[in-house]
Amino acid sequence: QVELVESGGGSVQAGGSLRLSCTASGYAGRRFPTTYSMAWFRQAPGTEERERVACIENGGTTEYADSVKGRFAISIDNANYTAFLQMNSLRPEDTAMYYCASDSLCWILPDKYNYWAQGTQVTVST
Repeated sequence: QVELVESGGGSVQAGGSLRLSCTASGYAGRRFPTTYSMAWFRQAPGTEERERVACIENGGTTEYADSVKGRFAISIDNANYTAFLQMNSLRPEDTAMYYCASDSLCWILPDKYNYWAQGTQVTVST
């Protein structure tokens, strides 16, 4: 069983930066996962949809939502099964609950991901 533990988040003024991290436990003991992905989704207040913000596969391939390109950067430390989401130039519209998710590939839809972290709140004020 894979478990994800997420940290980071908080409150920041517009233009500021935050860094999220997500560590997966359970992959190390497996004989094969040859590929795995780490992604962040966000769910804005009052909405039910989770939007994929960024995703990275352990080979290094990255994908970003258009709304965060050039501002957010996702990276991965494969030795420690940890992913990082560096968020710069934050805007009030980035305010949301951010969830780390993991699976074999960078799926677009949240239903495809088998493993989820507990979520962390990011609040950007004007």
